[in-house]
Amino acid sequence: MEKQLNTQINADNGAPIMEPQRQFYYMDLAKKLVEEQERAYGRKLTAHVETFGCQMNARDSEKLRGILDTIGYVQVDTEEADFVIYNTCTVRENANNKVYGRLGTLGNYKKKNPGMMIALCGCMMQEAHVVDRLKKDYRFVNLIFGTHNIFKFAELVVRALTEKQMVVDIWEDTTEIVEDLPVERKYSFKSGVNIMFGCNNFCSYCIVPYVRGRERSREPKDIIREIERLVADGVVEVMLLGQNVNSYGKNLEQPMTFAELLREVEKIEGLERIRFMTSHPKDLSDELIEVMAQSKKICKHMHLPLQSGSSRILKKMNRHYDKEQYLALVEKLRTAIPDIAITTDIIVGFPGETKEDFLETLDVVRKVRYDSAFTFIYSKRSGTPAAEMEDQVPEAEVKENFDLLLKEVQRIAAEKAKELEGAVLPVLVEQVNEHDSTLVTGRLSNNSVVHFLPKGDTSLIGKIVDVKLTECKGFYYLGEMTDELVRK
Repeated sequence: MEKQLNTQINADNGAPIMEPQRQFYYMDLAKKLVEEQERAYGRKLTAHVETFGCQMNARDSEKLRGILDTIGYVQVDTEEADFVIYNTCTVRENANNKVYGRLGTLGNYKKKNPGMMIALCGCMMQEAHVVDRLKKDYRFVNLIFGTHNIFKFAELVVRALTEKQMVVDIWEDTTEIVEDLPVERKYSFKSGVNIMFGCNNFCSYCIVPYVRGRERSREPKDIIREIERLVADGVVEVMLLGQNVNSYGKNLEQPMTFAELLREVEKIEGLERIRFMTSHPKDLSDELIEVMAQSKKICKHMHLPLQSGSSRILKKMNRHYDKEQYLALVEKLRTAIPDIAITTDIIVGFPGETKEDFLETLDVVRKVRYDSAFTFIYSKRSGTPAAEMEDQVPEAEVKENFDLLLKEVQRIAAEKAKELEGAVLPVLVEQVNEHDSTLVTGRLSNNSVVHFLPKGDTSLIGKIVDVKLTECKGFYYLGEMTDELVRK
């Protein structure tokens, strides 16, 4: 059943100019429109948010869900909902193709439920050719917006509910940062916190600076205030998020380093754990290493993308460091924090990569001995300089090198994990085990996963407990705890 909503509402009449007050005005207006539709349908309206991509997208989706909840939608786990939002990623082109494929299914759902709303947002929407294709081939989509104006979601929902045509609102860039909007967190005890947006690095293979815009940092007082509110609401662990957190604060009116921000976050009473990502090696300072070494709250984990171990390829990638500088950073980290876990990203088959270049990468892997690594086969990304480079590496050679790298990464990671077998370490309990309800699952400070048998029940979720790691299973641990090992 489809019913035209009241389009006589003058949405801008009385709307505040300042944010986020303006969005709360539109949330009230959207709620009235949703209630009108509920009366026509004789039931509550449902919504589903599907997230593709990184932790920043996941955090954005929590905001979308918070606004949907405020408006009156009931969250469901199926795409056969009254309102479906895809928060898209565009780091790799196959991510785009996945969205197009899923849209075909949504189109069929909409034929059964003509009043269904479909919205697309996120990084993929910042590409003009994508929006052009959607306008041409997917006319059943109701709303399209990007990364820079996600805070306008409530306002855009009002337009989508009242206008008879596809609503498209894409900003090329922005200096605006709007937080303090409703959020529906996935976990009650941990949360992501955006500290900056955008990226200035322009690695030659990466589309992110083009779709996320230039770096802009949030004011430290706003970050601290948000974390204090989260802690008051039961959060014990925060993940500070940015495309390159190590360059935080450079564009502030009163510049502040990331290390200085961490010192302030650590002062927050009740906060137990601090994580962050992602770190760019070129901006990893001695000050940051010192703060991590001295901290009692910052987790002993550093995700430090390598991408390649060849200085020649790193230059082509526009990474601004070489093999020797990277290894020197790792040595500083390990000297200051002996028990730190180091993880990384590695690309195999970048244009022009020779066997000798690949062996340089293997050499770094063996010297650093990563706790884990995300390994990727290079794929062309339209709109990036690397996509235009010659000397694309033959597929068979890339596959051979990738398999060799993966085998070596897994071998070293298993050896590293085995070293902790028998240790008693603090674990933040996150959930009941998905495959065995007699176990709970949590994470160590180094981000490793532990499944263990508690002397308790689901009340342990969100608590930090001491667990003996009884058996290493390669990429996770089995463990056990006793009542005496409950810490808080």
